[in-house]
Amino acid sequence: MHATVFVNGRISDAASAAIPVFDHGFLYGEGVYETLRTYGREPFLFTEHMERLRRSAGLIALDVPFTDADLRAHVAATMAAHGGTGEAYIRILLTRGVGDLTYDPAACPTPSLVIIVKPFPAPPARDFADGVGVALVDIRRNHPQALNPRIKSNNLLNNALAMQAALRKGASEALMLNQDGQLSECSQANFFLVLDGELVTPPLDAGLLPGITRAFVLALAADAGVRAREAACTVADLDRATEAFLTGTTREITPVVTVDGRPIGTGRPGPITQKLLEEFRARVRVLTA
Repeated sequence: MHATVFVNGRISDAASAAIPVFDHGFLYGEGVYETLRTYGREPFLFTEHMERLRRSAGLIALDVPFTDADLRAHVAATMAAHGGTGEAYIRILLTRGVGDLTYDPAACPTPSLVIIVKPFPAPPARDFADGVGVALVDIRRNHPQALNPRIKSNNLLNNALAMQAALRKGASEALMLNQDGQLSECSQANFFLVLDGELVTPPLDAGLLPGITRAFVLALAADAGVRAREAACTVADLDRATEAFLTGTTREITPVVTVDGRPIGTGRPGPITQKLLEEFRARVRVLTA
């Protein structure tokens, strides 16, 4: 794996990077993270990602002892050490830090900061041209009173189990329900439907992560004249939807054409999805020019 890693000020290749085994991120999954990608070698929507990192950290009472300028400088240094001219995948992780075997946060006076930079694994062009299939899985999204999905937590077991279930079904993504049986989100993406010509996505109180790309697309839809709203969605809505797509940092707007092998609409990427993808890429070109 060709990756460069920053660990608490030290930059090395992936094989040489290390975190102490007594770090509570390793022991208990106590930590938060953000995944970014670059366009034109610049991290996209960096400020929005750092705002969410701080919100996630606040929800687990984790101090973030870095300014956005600090974090951007560390990312830039890690990218420079990595080299290359192509686009980069960036993951920023902040953990509780090293401490004794206890749940008491006071045992960890200093958070650990890890930054991973590697080449961006661009999705195949056919994903955007032909669409992908998702699978409804039995793994339910964490209940907010158990583990709040609004925390972008390093503890991703819920998501991993859902994705494993989808892979066993031959799907590209897992579509998860909440405890009330409503559509929530995918294991690594937010989910949108087109119902009666209107763009609809589950609301945050359906138990999902407030995606950065999700918010960007909702704003984009308003500017593009596409009616959009947040509303509770059910499994039955999948049968009457004419289009569907995923949104995520590494996936932009990816059309969804089947759920458990059953076609959505015509079984091809629809006009609203295609319009928004074109608008998304045009907006990216403007913002990164």
